[in-house]
Order: sequence, then C-alpha cells, then structure tokens
Amino acid sequence: MALLEVDRIHAFYGHIHAVKGVSLQVDQGEIVTLIGSNGAGKSTTLKTISGIIRPRQGRVLLAGEEISRLPPHTIVARGVGQAPEGRRIFPRMTVLENLEMGAFHRADRGDITADLERVFTLFPRLRERRTQAGGTLSGGEQQMLAIGRALMARPRILLLDEPSMGLAPVLVEQIFAIIQDINRQGTTILIVEQNALMALSVTQRGYVLQTGEVVLEGSAANLRQNELVRKAYLGESS
Repeated sequence: MALLEVDRIHAFYGHIHAVKGVSLQVDQGEIVTLIGSNGAGKSTTLKTISGIIRPRQGRVLLAGEEISRLPPHTIVARGVGQAPEGRRIFPRMTVLENLEMGAFHRADRGDITADLERVFTLFPRLRERRTQAGGTLSGGEQQMLAIGRALMARPRILLLDEPSMGLAPVLVEQIFAIIQDINRQGTTILIVEQNALMALSVTQRGYVLQTGEVVLEGSAANLRQNELVRKAYLGESS
C-alpha cells in the first residue's frame, strides 16, 4: 500500500481549473518529484494534499485513509508536513520559536526537545541563529528553517515546494544533500521542483505535469533520458 495516494484530483481557483485529474503515489521511504513549468499545477497539487485547497473531485489518501475532506491542521497531525513555496517563516519570531511552531499540535514535550536537537544537527547554522529573528536570516537559512519547522511536526511524509528557489548553486547542493539525509533517517518525501536536473538526481521516481495534467511518469533514470524532459526541463537539445 502506498503511503500517499492522490487519486484523480481536480482543483480550482475560482473558475480556473488548475489541476485536472492528477494521480500519483509515493511509497514508504521514497523520494518522489513533481517537475513542470510555472503554472503546471505542481504547487496546487501539494496544497490539495495538505488541505489548503479542497479537491472538487478525486481523493487524497494517507496510508489508505482518505484525508481529502480534513482541515489542514488535522492533516498535519495525521503526518503530512510541508515546507511551502517562498518558505513562509514567521519573520518576527526567533529561529527557535519558528521551530516550536512546527510542533504546535504535539504534547510530547520530551520528544520535541529531541526533535529540536535533530533539526539543529541537520542544520548547524540554525543552532547558531536560534535566538535570531527569522526575517533577518539569509534565503538559504530561511529555507533550512522552513524545512526544519516542517520536520518538527514529525511527519510521515514531507512535502517540499521549490526548495531550491532563489538559492545560489552551492546552497542548492547543500539543501538537496540534507534532503537525502532526512530521507535516509526514515522520512518519505515528495518534492516539487523547477530544477529538474537536481530533483531527478536525488529521487527514485518522478511525474511531469503540464497544464494541470500528468503527461509522463517513471523512474528518475528513465525521465532523465526522455526527449521531452531533456528538451523542456534539462535545457538539452537533440
């Protein structure tokens, strides 16, 4: 059974049909990516999974249980964490307060302390900045904070929306190395990413979205060799 299954979802912004029957699945322990151009429906798919947008048709299932009609805070408590596009950290709160907000629904204080230590081990820069306001961090540090905050919910699956956006190449490599570390520690991950080359280098499988529909799916290795992917997303020519 898939840990996450998206079954023919349709999502709208008003009258705009943004996601048109998207289906995908992520198995326990995988890293899976969604790639596509701006406006393809990638972020909308993640927002539908996390309950920010409710699908008009279709279902989202977590470990076989439908979560499509649950409010976002309940979906987080069930095990879906997200680091959103643009980071969306709390700029006036300290790094530590931002991380604590990620655990808002948890009552296991001792385990929260252990998870804070895990985040500081993954992101030593955040330990150094723990008393600093989130809004004063660099872009790369804010991305680390957004991922760390999502991990504080102790998610079964982590949704990452454009983790490389606006970062220098050396920071992109660092962030993706940490993403692999998080996966090796047992967290299943679904990544939305415009940097298709980087995304396909760290994931097992991928889906390609165009105008709200899945047009290709397969192993990362096969997608890297696909002519459409190479021309449209990897910047290669025939």
